[in-house]
Amino acid sequence: MVSEFILVLAVGGFGMAAAIPMLMAHKVLAPNRPGFVKNSAYECGQTPTGEGKMSFMMQYYSFLIMFVVIDVMALFLFAWGVAYVELGLTSVLPVIAFLAIMMPAVGYALYMSDKKNVW
Repeated sequence: MVSEFILVLAVGGFGMAAAIPMLMAHKVLAPNRPGFVKNSAYECGQTPTGEGKMSFMMQYYSFLIMFVVIDVMALFLFAWGVAYVELGLTSVLPVIAFLAIMMPAVGYALYMSDKKNVW
């Protein structure tokens, strides 16, 4: 048990030891020559006009919430369905609790979509 945990720590330590120098290497290797052309905004070769900020269309917010919630539900329910034969009836209560947590999010998304007249 302890030897498996040490192996996980060793792999994580190697990952950190390899990642940190790679993230710092750009400070040493990359040229730093700022100029007007490099600092200006680029929009497909055209000179940008207007403000840089755009307003986010909130009508898609409910679609986003519903997609994330249903995607997470499908992921966990598929895994539960595959393992149901081995788990038996003892796994039904945790799944009911999971659905009880996730369904209010779906209800909220439907409420918001009705409020914004998205459908």
